[in-house]
Amino acid sequence: MTSTDIAQSEGPSGYREAVELEFDEATKRYPGAESPAVDSLSVTVPAGEICVLVGPSGCGKTTAMRMVNRMIDITGGDIRVGGRSVRERDVDDLRREIGYVIQQVGLFPHRTIGDNIATVPRLLGWDKKRVAERVQELLDLISLPQEMGRRYPAQLSGGQRQRVGVARALAADPPLMLMDEPFGAIDPINRERLQNEFLRLQAEIRKTVVFVTHDIDEAIKMGDRIAILREGGHLEQYAPPAELLMSPASPFVEDFVGADRALKRLSLQRVSDVDLWQAPLVRAGDSVAEVRRALETADVKIPLLIDERGAPRGWLSERALAGDTVGEQLRSGPEPVVDRADVLRDALSDLLAHESQYGPVVDGSGRVVGVLSIELLSHMLKAEDSA
Repeated sequence: MTSTDIAQSEGPSGYREAVELEFDEATKRYPGAESPAVDSLSVTVPAGEICVLVGPSGCGKTTAMRMVNRMIDITGGDIRVGGRSVRERDVDDLRREIGYVIQQVGLFPHRTIGDNIATVPRLLGWDKKRVAERVQELLDLISLPQEMGRRYPAQLSGGQRQRVGVARALAADPPLMLMDEPFGAIDPINRERLQNEFLRLQAEIRKTVVFVTHDIDEAIKMGDRIAILREGGHLEQYAPPAELLMSPASPFVEDFVGADRALKRLSLQRVSDVDLWQAPLVRAGDSVAEVRRALETADVKIPLLIDERGAPRGWLSERALAGDTVGEQLRSGPEPVVDRADVLRDALSDLLAHESQYGPVVDGSGRVVGVLSIELLSHMLKAEDSA
């Protein structure tokens, strides 16, 4: 694929098609250093996937990423973007076709948010109308109000600035993006939100992404494939997250991933992937006799009161079953209410935070479809540990 092909080829969504990225024995050795910073790295990132480079400090992950856009020159081997060596490309043209997001964002403080986003399109000579439309489109894409385009970076929160950094990297619709610990300086709550936001964007735009982090949990969440590097830039394992967790290739990988591999595997599954337990779903005024019959075969031996829409109201107490028809006396509220789309690890965290054995699971309309329990998750973890 030529440079022109990369610039013009569009996928069905209207965005430029992603390109394959290939590290072919890519090496970086600094003069006087005893060992290379990156040692004959060979990995292929399929078009449209996120590859996470992860490892301890000094393992060469950032160096490897920066060799892609030639911010650091390759000593040996090669790197190919869309089948073409980066060494054959004019460095300015190459960098304009690769989005780049860094931890500290790097927005120009004296320029408005709109002007920051427009930086690369203007360098490429886009006309004013096209630039303005692209800025508006990207503000919508990152869920920022249009009026924020007239503000300056200092007027935004850290999380908002980071989203603008992502928008700026996407401005010229690059087929490849490099992200150097993009969420590392953000507080944990906003970091999770930004991770989720980027994964939502990625599902829509399908770029090829090289993502650098030192956090294995972030790597597991974000990556389609993970490359674990060790000191001296040596590749220990390159695999999808599930394979990495199930079959570590070496003691180093096993130690780096951590002893809680089974728990981390919950990050790879959603609530919708498991067979939920069932509790009797009842409404005020229902027959108590029928509820008691339902309890005999139910997984959860506590009735769950629901409203007319099927949404959970809370767990019923024995007093609610004292008469012929169901009353509304609750032993506790429904919290935590779990969405079927939630990641299992997040759902477990919610259950523990609420000190609850059970969490009603709801679908997109808020209707109860089952119950997630601590015991169910415990059985899953034990089964995976023994596998």
